Amino acid sequence: MTHPDTHPDFLWRNPDPKPSYDVVIVGGGGHGLATAYYLARNHGLNNVAVLERGWLAGGNMARNTTIIRSNYLWDESAAIYEHSLKLWEGLSEELDYDLQFSQRGVLNLAHNLGDVREGRRRVNANRLNGVDAEWLDADEVRKFCPIINVSGGARYPVMGATLQRRGGIAKHDHVAWALARRADAYGIDLIQGCEVTGFEIAGGRVTAVETSRGRIAAGKVALAAAGHTSVLAERAGIRLPLQSHPLQALVSELLEPVLDCVVMSNAVHVYVSQAHKGELVMGAGIDAYNSYGQRGGVHVIEAQMAAALELFPIFSRVRVLRTWAGIVDVSPDASPIIGPTPVEGLYINAGWGTGGFKATPGSGWVYAHTIAEGRPHPLAEPFGLDRFTTGALIDEHGAAAVAH
Repeated sequence: MTHPDTHPDFLWRNPDPKPSYDVVIVGGGGHGLATAYYLARNHGLNNVAVLERGWLAGGNMARNTTIIRSNYLWDESAAIYEHSLKLWEGLSEELDYDLQFSQRGVLNLAHNLGDVREGRRRVNANRLNGVDAEWLDADEVRKFCPIINVSGGARYPVMGATLQRRGGIAKHDHVAWALARRADAYGIDLIQGCEVTGFEIAGGRVTAVETSRGRIAAGKVALAAAGHTSVLAERAGIRLPLQSHPLQALVSELLEPVLDCVVMSNAVHVYVSQAHKGELVMGAGIDAYNSYGQRGGVHVIEAQMAAALELFPIFSRVRVLRTWAGIVDVSPDASPIIGPTPVEGLYINAGWGTGGFKATPGSGWVYAHTIAEGRPHPLAEPFGLDRFTTGALIDEHGAAAVAH
């Protein structure tokens, strides 16, 4: 019988950890896999291990609503998300794998004058940064997405929307499988069922990780564990400015195609798209309490459904198939943290909130550069941990809001 590590029907090997690696990445989700791939592809580093406590891409990568866009407000955010979107546009071909990347357009609805002003401001800021953006009035929203309720009698009337036509969705598990396959082909070890329990630090420098499968020496260690990053950093003696919250989502039963774009509403806390198979995929606002549990409160789903039915009366008889939650890590300015930590050789990529999936290739690209070169990539430099002491914050609460 052929060993599964070498079986041609498997996308990647399932190796045991070696005693040491040049780089150990903690977290086998989208960002960890993308970082490993770009370390090999862009920097020629393949003595690399990706350690995953559970199974590859079994955390937030399997629990998000797969929305991709780059229409963020501030220059620094627009730059890194637009870099990511441009990578998305060629990623299926590059990885030789159908990621089901669909640039169907993303609508961000405005329901009051504050929304309208913020939306118009963001459109103008996007255009100045070379990011495609349009402002639609209510009638143009109706023409672009006819099933949205734009009547004046709605509880939250639609007064307009921003539109990014290049935005859309992709198939999350295909993205993870494609990145894992390519990283493995470069000789990178993808090690599942390997929980990091601590770090060896000598003279202010990380020298090894302690895991459930033994000690692994490391030249550099890169954290990419989303909602659990703060827990890991604490084991290295670092307290990060992050809070972890559940973020809930749901899918409906399969439907005929009725929604050919992504619709987001920050004011009423819902975002909706229709997956390739036909189910509606809906996301809600984050649960207000801190938690590391992949579950949430029923009241949040109830409010989400009320908002969805307000916007889409056509969905009133649709059945919910299942609900779930991911664990999002939120920073004080709703922007990510990328770069070195006070422990030499220990790097962090966290704080993406609910915007992690759309950043997958861009995050991996700049994080790999930061690790390989020992200094932040220019696109990552503004997102360093030191901004919380210098005050150079990148406040994306408006453009990120609930529907990152």
